[in-house]
Amino acid sequence: MNGKVQQISYWVTTALLAFVVFSGGVADLAQRGATVEGMLQLGYPLYFVSILGFWKVLAAFALLVPRFPRLKEWAYAGIVFEMTGAAASHIARGSGTEHVVWTLSFAALAVASWALRPPSRTLGVLVPGTMRGLVAGNRATISAAR
Repeated sequence: MNGKVQQISYWVTTALLAFVVFSGGVADLAQRGATVEGMLQLGYPLYFVSILGFWKVLAAFALLVPRFPRLKEWAYAGIVFEMTGAAASHIARGSGTEHVVWTLSFAALAVASWALRPPSRTLGVLVPGTMRGLVAGNRATISAAR
């Protein structure tokens, strides 16, 4: 993929993902009626909404701020865990198919954003598109990857 196209694709997927996660987190923290109702229908306690909201808002910021590649990895993982867990919860409770499709779509968006991220936003352990990992003690490569 062309470097410019990859950069644009990364920012489009990341901005969309951050918006979805942030707005969902704000809805959770505000305990919006539909959000609370949905969580209770899935069988989760009300306090769980606040916990998820807090972490979603932080994850959205983590995706957008420069540096902190390890924090970004945790944010991506948390988003995928949350969205796939939500899909599993909807399946278990017999929710409509649209709930499962939307949550899995957001999980796929997180994976796409992660896969498209530039080297400056990775841990540098494995450079995407290559089989070259970092060798312990190679400080120049480690510094360049951050």
